[in-house]
Amino acid sequence: MQETTTDRLLNGRVMLRQPRRGYRAAIDPVFLAAAVPARPGQSVLDLGCGAGAAMFCLAARVPSLTITGVEVQEDYSALAGEGAVLNAALGKFEIIMADAVSLPRGLSVNTYHHAMMNPPYFDTAGYDKSPLGHKSQAQAMAKGQLAAWVKSVHGKLRDKGSLTVIYPAEGLTELLQAMDGRFGGLQVFPLWPKAGVPAKRVVIQGKKSAKMAMKLMSGMILHEDGHYTAATEAVLRDGAALHFS
Repeated sequence: MQETTTDRLLNGRVMLRQPRRGYRAAIDPVFLAAAVPARPGQSVLDLGCGAGAAMFCLAARVPSLTITGVEVQEDYSALAGEGAVLNAALGKFEIIMADAVSLPRGLSVNTYHHAMMNPPYFDTAGYDKSPLGHKSQAQAMAKGQLAAWVKSVHGKLRDKGSLTVIYPAEGLTELLQAMDGRFGGLQVFPLWPKAGVPAKRVVIQGKKSAKMAMKLMSGMILHEDGHYTAATEAVLRDGAALHFS
């Protein structure tokens, strides 16, 4: 790992160790954490947790959570471990270095109340790889791997447990196909850069074994007049929840 920095999220409530160059947390993990419908005392699985931005932000919003982060890259796993120490007052964290598709047998099945993931979204076949290997691995995966991630996390959730994913809007079809048959009651929440502009990101949430129909939500507009909207500021600075209904 190259030189690292210690940064703060949620107006200083969360501390994050991450590489100075390469893949660094932006707003995606903060919005992902804001969307997870966890309640105090529940358990959460963060698949592909990176340096831990989403899990620490979630713990800052919901007290007394037990959160397990799974990360395949040794350097990021180590940074997540450092972050867990820095944010220990927020919750109980466990960091496991493992492939999201081949989770260790010791990770309990049918156990977690919630799962979340911000998976790599570029296709390795056409991805212009970064000279920083850890950045490339964090941003790209082989075709078909998204479905494998969804299948993997499905087995770890208890019945009616939720899965929340943030993903590029252009990949929504692939994500819906990956969740079909495993998760129901899907809710699609677009994040609009500004009014009248196509969404670049969507947050999608479903429940294991649920049978309800899919809903397309109104979503959130992120910018207005060149600045974050009040609703966006509430998520990014105050740690507000992202309400789907």
